Amino acid sequence: MTLAELPTGGSGVLETLDLPEGLAFRLMELGFLPGTRVVVGRGAPRGDPRVYLVDGSEVALRREMALNIHLRPKEAREEEEKP
Repeated sequence: MTLAELPTGGSGVLETLDLPEGLAFRLMELGFLPGTRVVVGRGAPRGDPRVYLVDGSEVALRREMALNIHLRPKEAREEEEKP
């Protein structure tokens, strides 16, 4: 699943950034690190860009970039959340 596929209010655990090195590095500086939970916030009136909550910050990303940010499968997230 990609970040762009999550509904508003949905969340996921970041798995990989399938972006050019410079863009991936910049997103990692902003908190988009593997294993980090990302929550989908509000979007622009037409839905692009959308705001994502990551590591205590709000970051706006266009759909084109969010399509290249991959999340862990739902089953893996649920297993991690169990006590």
